[in-house]
Amino acid sequence: MEEAGHQIPQPGTKPHTARLYDYFLGGKTHYAVDREAAVPALSANPHAMVAARQNREFMHRAARFVAQDLGIRQFLDIGTGIPTEPNLHQVTQAIAPEARVVYSDNDPIVLAHARALMSGTPQGKTDYIEADIREPERILERARQTLDFGAPTALSVVALLHFVPDEDDPYGLMRHLLAPLAPGSALVLSHAALDMDDGRMAALAEHYRKAVTPTQFRTREETARFFDGLDLQDPGITPTCEWRMDLDLGPIRQLPGTVSAAEAGVWAGVAVKR
Repeated sequence: MEEAGHQIPQPGTKPHTARLYDYFLGGKTHYAVDREAAVPALSANPHAMVAARQNREFMHRAARFVAQDLGIRQFLDIGTGIPTEPNLHQVTQAIAPEARVVYSDNDPIVLAHARALMSGTPQGKTDYIEADIREPERILERARQTLDFGAPTALSVVALLHFVPDEDDPYGLMRHLLAPLAPGSALVLSHAALDMDDGRMAALAEHYRKAVTPTQFRTREETARFFDGLDLQDPGITPTCEWRMDLDLGPIRQLPGTVSAAEAGVWAGVAVKR
């Protein structure tokens, strides 16, 4: 089976974060090795599926906010993950058909499904870059082929930076990625929380470190550092389940308070570059 000119990789012997996230979202692009890893992950934190789905819903609401309220028409999404509809370009182009979206990920599984990420509106444009967030200049160079950094651009880094430990300088990487963006650009960011429950997220992080990939969940204060020098938009940094629920357009709208911060387990925020 092939998509976008690339053969879909065969299952390996190690679980992958993108496939685990897909599993927690109820998707179909995962293997037995991922499902096996999900069992102890859910034992460590039984709310992992709720957290994944709340994070995805935050991305939808934040994308609507950036396109609708901030009027931004360009988006650079890093750590895209396996396509799960609606994708970012579908949310933004429903508001602004001319919106341009560039996706970036380092997972060959995502590359294999890139066609689904590039089926945008005729008025807009979508593109896909195979690159790691630790290669910021490669991402920026390729993104410039589609996006005009002289105009405001939304940088979306959703549920990714907790897989970038301190030794890889995640704060420096974010400064590098934000530097060329015009004033009025936005940062959309979510990050697994170390200080939102009674230790279940810490146990989940330890499982990921041992079985999946280097992982470093962070506190609210540590997450806030990614927004240094930017203007946080209301309601600031909150659990995903509390960020702008008024923008929820789901068929069954989530009532405030029905999901707790401990269940969501992820900090989230949107900020604008001065």
